[in-house]
Amino acid sequence: MQRCLYRGECREGGAPESFFRSRLPRLNERMELLDVNRLSIFKDGKDLFLYYECGGELHEPEELLADTGELLKVWPGGAQPRWWVPMMDIFHYQQPVSEQHWKRNQGKGTPFGRVAVLKPEQVASYVYHHYQYQEERPGDGDKYGIIGLHENLLFFYTELPATVESVPYSGKLTTNLRPEDWGGVMEPHFIKWGDALPGQEIWKKLTMVLNVAVPAGKKEE
Repeated sequence: MQRCLYRGECREGGAPESFFRSRLPRLNERMELLDVNRLSIFKDGKDLFLYYECGGELHEPEELLADTGELLKVWPGGAQPRWWVPMMDIFHYQQPVSEQHWKRNQGKGTPFGRVAVLKPEQVASYVYHHYQYQEERPGDGDKYGIIGLHENLLFFYTELPATVESVPYSGKLTTNLRPEDWGGVMEPHFIKWGDALPGQEIWKKLTMVLNVAVPAGKKEE
């Protein structure tokens, strides 16, 4: 099981809702063929955020989402044109160890996404603290919660209601250095959103564009 997070940027006037809805039949076929059993897309203005899970071999977004270049701008830096740029997994409450372990036993969770911006000089500190947290206290939050990083932008994917359960493995650290005042220690790391709604000054909620799941070989939108 491999978890994938990507970031994209819409072209001027792009309408991601209608674009991806028109390609749902083809997307379902590709997901079933490539053993991708869950995929979600969120947006914030022109920015798109993609999350999906590969049951076996890792597959690039372009293998799943056809003609994406009609909607998205090209990201520079790749040997081939790319419309989605990968985000690094810098924190997860759990990591999948088997198909059975990762099965959603409480029914179909609802994907939920948020974004935040780090001060560039605070990126290393943020990753440091989160690695401590991840390896000292695995399973301390939603089983499917994961944070991706690209440049200094964070994408937090989780599912509601949260699944909190024990993990079938031990963390890599035996220390206990995670700050107890977690929120107080984390707040100075962020550049706050200037146009945020109340309660979203740091973590802005994303709008869901698409959510597709194909559990146990059965198509399901």
